[in-house]
Amino acid sequence: MIKAAELVALLLTKGQIVATAESCTGGMVAASITDIAGSSAVFDRGFVTYSNAAKSEMLGVPNKLLETFGAVSEQVAISMAEGALTHSAASVAVSVTGIAGPTGGNDTKPIGLVHFAVAHKRGKAVADKQIFKGGREEVRAKARDHALQMLGKALMG
Repeated sequence: MIKAAELVALLLTKGQIVATAESCTGGMVAASITDIAGSSAVFDRGFVTYSNAAKSEMLGVPNKLLETFGAVSEQVAISMAEGALTHSAASVAVSVTGIAGPTGGNDTKPIGLVHFAVAHKRGKAVADKQIFKGGREEVRAKARDHALQMLGKALMG
């Protein structure tokens, strides 16, 4: 499992700049990266877009996507990551959108469902979906860690 310090070192080695677009994690991914000394060389900005309006206004997520698929969807996760690239100086971006609980879930979108995407200036966005077990804090921590893993994999791939 890649740690934030290893991710910062990898970003430095690869000459990449990262941005984050977060909903259910509320900035935890950005915080874990910026906790590392020297991260200012590789971290451009983080977007905390908790509401649908923020996703649309700050990242350019089309309202039609939000209406059709909902905020917690692969399509919105990809749009969030791509929007973070468009609205930053980053070369790679990660997005997180999910249902951390304890309320908000349903049969098709249960508590613990989190969609992720990594977008890179050089290629197509990659999405992933996870259903994490545990309470709100645990789901959010697992989502943060998974986002870091996805970034690391994208940079090494």
